[in-house]
Amino acid sequence: MLDQPASSVRASGRPRLDLQQHLADLEAAGLLTRIEKPINKDTELGPLVRWQFIGGVPEDERRAFLFTNVTDSKGRKYDMPVVVGALASSPAIYAMGMGRAVDEIGDAWMQAIAHPIPPVLTNNAPCQEVVVTGEALRSEGVKRLPVPVSTPGFDAAPYLTATLCVTRDPETGVQNFGTYRVGLKAADRMAVRMVAREATGAGGFLHWLKYRDRRQKMPIAIVVGAAPIVMFTGPQKLAVDMDEMAVAGGAAGEAIRMTRCRTIDLEVPADSEIVVEGLIDPDVLEPEAPFGESNGYVALEAYNMPIEVTAITHKAKPVFTQIISQVTPSESSVIKKVAYEPLFLSHLKTNLGIKGIRRVVMHERLTNLRPVIFLQFAAGAPRTEVWRGLSGASTLQSNCGKIVIAVSEDIDPSSMDAVLWSLAYRTNPVDDMQIVPWRGGVQGAQYAGNKTDSGLLVDATRKRAMPPLALPTKPYMEHARALWDELGLPALNVQAPWHGYTLDDWTDTWETYARRTAAGDWEETGRETLQRQRRGLLPETPVRPGQEPTGE
Repeated sequence: MLDQPASSVRASGRPRLDLQQHLADLEAAGLLTRIEKPINKDTELGPLVRWQFIGGVPEDERRAFLFTNVTDSKGRKYDMPVVVGALASSPAIYAMGMGRAVDEIGDAWMQAIAHPIPPVLTNNAPCQEVVVTGEALRSEGVKRLPVPVSTPGFDAAPYLTATLCVTRDPETGVQNFGTYRVGLKAADRMAVRMVAREATGAGGFLHWLKYRDRRQKMPIAIVVGAAPIVMFTGPQKLAVDMDEMAVAGGAAGEAIRMTRCRTIDLEVPADSEIVVEGLIDPDVLEPEAPFGESNGYVALEAYNMPIEVTAITHKAKPVFTQIISQVTPSESSVIKKVAYEPLFLSHLKTNLGIKGIRRVVMHERLTNLRPVIFLQFAAGAPRTEVWRGLSGASTLQSNCGKIVIAVSEDIDPSSMDAVLWSLAYRTNPVDDMQIVPWRGGVQGAQYAGNKTDSGLLVDATRKRAMPPLALPTKPYMEHARALWDELGLPALNVQAPWHGYTLDDWTDTWETYARRTAAGDWEETGRETLQRQRRGLLPETPVRPGQEPTGE
């Protein structure tokens, strides 16, 4: 079935289906920064963008960066710009790519999976306006692409990171779109890392196994710079036999345009910026890496799949797209976070019927998002429900939930300080912690020397009435904040908890004392307590007004 080119006008509630239109939207919204100064892709570009993730820039102030004057360490100047951070530097940028508000993203993916729209085939493919084969491929090939070095000082090559690697199941014919790292080896040779997906059964590696059994070369197409709604399918955990472009169509509200590759039997998104076509010989492996990885460590050299490049196709004026990955927080962790957290919450609330579950927060900084998960429960949630929630979160996906911690709703699960406070004072480890054996290892577990892994489940919820948090209550803190701003004092970086609140162990009498004190009437309280003097009791003996023992 043939169709017309993608519309340049976005319908209400629908995302752009062309990356460059998306970039124009980001720039108009103040979410994209142009860098016209010459920038070396091998030594400067990656570290520059990295600063906005590790330099304390608030998440909602992160931007996409468009580099229009890209060079390399050999002095070469490239004729195509590089954009980094345009997919998910922040939830707001991700939401722009989805055409949805941030709080609608989880439901949007659930609806897309339930109501896919099959893609359509077209011969009018912008991604094939320029076709590079033959001698031009052998002499220049991938070297003409401005592929940045992500982690200068450690990486063994420039790596493509914003990829959709397209492969096809030779038995069913279903294509898979996976996000894998792809390193440059020569003008017409690359290497892709798919083995990391073995534990989760992702499609690309499973396809490779089938081609190896058949002793046939596996076609692969590496898409760089598709529309965000298309790129977002790569990190999603969908069924191996599900047509991911149909899910992307369901999320977009219209069919994704596909086109046939020029030298291999695969179909790719027609409105992509760049496509690298190639073949993988499953009987051959080549050393690949070191390369900085999202687990926070440098992935050391290993044998992976070399790609014989058969063609490069691209738009007449393409934009090369890269994502900031490696150490989290990063662009790739935001892509997962905004989709995974609603997915886990829906699983616990809807599929398992967990009572009292309020939020799911996946820890991002350094830990790669997936191993550490926090669950927030309503006050008074039954402990049976807390433990069902802990178990459910740790088993939904094999590489998620190595450590799962439950907290009460007064604890902000995105604040590690608040979580540690809850662990310190609301857990008895012998009763509230459980070690679960025989887990699949998270990515990077090999550096610990263990072949198998285990998990830790912690109930750090409040299990009884407790005294208030010892900070001034909200009205006083809000008034003081206004004074702070009025005095022109340094900008504040406010994190919860920032005001005191009660946790049930608090009486009307004590509330009266507090009100009197704030009004300057504390002597009245002194007169009352004089009447309640007790003799012969220790200073640590609790005082419950109205329940005092009569000691002499």
